[in-house]
Amino acid sequence: MLTWNRTRTFATLLAALLLVTVALTGCGSKDKEAAGTAGGASGQDKISIKVADILTNPVFRVAKSKGLFEKYGIDAQLVTFATPAEGINSLFIKQVDVAYGADFPILNAAGKGDYSIFATTGTGLSDKSAANWKLFVGGDVKQASDLKGKTVSTLRGTFISYLWDDYLTLNGLTLDDVKVVGQGGNDEAYVALKKGEIDAVWVSGAAMVEKFAAIEGAHELSDMSKTNVRTGGDLIVPTALTKEHPKALANFVRALDEASQFITTNPEEVADILYKEVKQPKDATLKDLPALNWSIGFTQEAFDSLSKQKQYMVQNGIIEKDFELADKIALDAVKEAVPDRVTYTK
Repeated sequence: MLTWNRTRTFATLLAALLLVTVALTGCGSKDKEAAGTAGGASGQDKISIKVADILTNPVFRVAKSKGLFEKYGIDAQLVTFATPAEGINSLFIKQVDVAYGADFPILNAAGKGDYSIFATTGTGLSDKSAANWKLFVGGDVKQASDLKGKTVSTLRGTFISYLWDDYLTLNGLTLDDVKVVGQGGNDEAYVALKKGEIDAVWVSGAAMVEKFAAIEGAHELSDMSKTNVRTGGDLIVPTALTKEHPKALANFVRALDEASQFITTNPEEVADILYKEVKQPKDATLKDLPALNWSIGFTQEAFDSLSKQKQYMVQNGIIEKDFELADKIALDAVKEAVPDRVTYTK
């Protein structure tokens, strides 16, 4: 009897141990499931990427400095360029994996290789945004007609040549009436205008506008809101990235969206971040934030803007081989991350 009782007691303990093991295993599975869904309904796809940026753009820097990329399993390295167009061109030599910029250089890239536009920044298409682009001219240019025979600046690879074409046409001139000089960035254009090597240049951003306005003899002649040009902002990646890492790209969009929300509610801290990291003046950042902050998505208006500029680029030989714009747009990531901001349908 004693032996039987001991056997029964051992069997009871063994059964209890098995129950505890099963329970712990279930908890572990739930913990793993919870970890897998943290930072986004579709889970994480950890990835290391290089992102093209410029000094004045707050969105990528906030996403990185506030740990939003890390939150979504993204190891992002920011690579700084003088202009977004330079960053876009760096895609061609695989210096970066993600770039952003105005419609013009984005379309130029899309036409040269296997790249996909996966979202828009939601900026640039309003009259208010257009007014942020100022036309500064030398002292002997009092009106648009005075530009005939003058030297004007265009930042290489940007939409500025498109803007010049429209502005001059509206004022009874053509690109043939001026000498167009391509420059690498605003600093180069600043020196050229100050030395009298150029007579006119388009400038944006509070810090740059203030800098150009301080040039002796220079003055603001007009702004882009007085033209027909409205150019949106877009994000572009190699098409392979959209296919190989769709979850990572969706989480990248989530991180950017949260960064934009942070910028809206914490402008002073954002100004501190940009000053600390790139020495961008705080007052300039605060002035620029309403125009620079993003609202990630993809609207029909954004598609129409891209389509209009592509037509111009094809007609003027900037895009040598035409392509179907819809084939260059991959919206799975933005549809998953911010579906309410996608109004375009193929």
